[in-house]
Amino acid sequence: MTTLIIVIFVFGYLAIAFEHKLHINKSASALLTGVLCWVVYILNSHETDIVTAELYEHLGEISGILFFLLGAMTIVELIDAHDGFEVITKRIITTDKRKLLWIISIITFFLSAALDNLTTTIVMVSLLRKLVAAKYTRMFFICMVVLAANAGGAWSPIGDVTTTMLWIGGQITAANIITHLIMPSLVCMIVPLIYLSFTLKGKVEKPVVIENDMPDKTTNFERKSIFILGISALIFVPFFKTITHLPPFMGMLFGLSIVWIATEFIHRYKNDADKDAYSVIQALRKADVPSVLFFLGILVAIAALQSTGQLAFLAQLMNEKIGNLDVIVISIGMLSSVVDNVPLVAAGMGMYDMATFPTDHYFWSFLAYCAGTGGSCLIIGSAAGVAAMGMEKIDFIWYIKNISLLALLGYLAGAGAFLLQHYLIA
Repeated sequence: MTTLIIVIFVFGYLAIAFEHKLHINKSASALLTGVLCWVVYILNSHETDIVTAELYEHLGEISGILFFLLGAMTIVELIDAHDGFEVITKRIITTDKRKLLWIISIITFFLSAALDNLTTTIVMVSLLRKLVAAKYTRMFFICMVVLAANAGGAWSPIGDVTTTMLWIGGQITAANIITHLIMPSLVCMIVPLIYLSFTLKGKVEKPVVIENDMPDKTTNFERKSIFILGISALIFVPFFKTITHLPPFMGMLFGLSIVWIATEFIHRYKNDADKDAYSVIQALRKADVPSVLFFLGILVAIAALQSTGQLAFLAQLMNEKIGNLDVIVISIGMLSSVVDNVPLVAAGMGMYDMATFPTDHYFWSFLAYCAGTGGSCLIIGSAAGVAAMGMEKIDFIWYIKNISLLALLGYLAGAGAFLLQHYLIA
């Protein structure tokens, strides 16, 4: 049974990778892979009720991610519909590719620590569409956003879901993770950034601004109000989680509801046709549903691997065969580019208890770094990468050819910086 599930997962993964060769949408391949993995699991189980309960348990976590993604996308679409990103784009006047790349990467790095890598990627992809016209050039910028978002999320307790898991679990404290990971995370971002600074030369061409064909263009007050309110709603999510202890998607839905009410109030005196152009309903129509379904399929397939014990078995096998703790953690980070980092970190938390490695032990900090940044090596290895892939239609193979090696070098350089910091400085 487990062998067949792994085979299905591998073939599904290959179908996603060679989407353009096969002419089959990756969302369809991901959904089929996810469903087939669970079909094989339940048909080979004598306790179907338990398998169904496991599926529902995983769907609870997965739906939280999907609602979070949908809520964030809707808020960003609302800001975009009101031309809210002009507040930022008007202040970024440089057209030099290298300068713009550094500006975007640094903004992403620190914004990801305040928001999270998924939300930051959604915001920055929308922003880059206003700044870079050529799709080929824009793809390099967006891929750098993915790398910077994952690096920026790793050193913050609220920047990446795996770091948040370790924070909530008591393995790390906020102050310790920030002081120990900010430098390795910066190295992880700067290494590929330096290389791209030499390869991306010349000027970027900004998109031609087409006159808004909507009945009434938004006013300056409306643009600024929705931009400030939308960004505030996104930033408030981690605070909402800390205060209420509810999952992050509840904070995102709370923020969306506030922005929704605000847009209804702002446009209350306009006729229905005019209001519709700036409404949440219109933003939801623009939502990238195939990307959401792709996310669903991938996470459901990985949940099957977790439920059948394959991830825990892999973690135990690495522990027995490799032995060296540092190499194991680096390998877990590499593995997170293929398999979701959440169950991998969960498996690590289960394998190594806090009696062996107490709070703020370097193992937990290193695990947070590796799991948070290792996924950048493949575009479907992180939530940020999947979101960027869906929004900008980045090809899996193109990413491997142009970005994966850079991401790997950055990842290893950051890991080296962490170990150097720990063994020589700490």
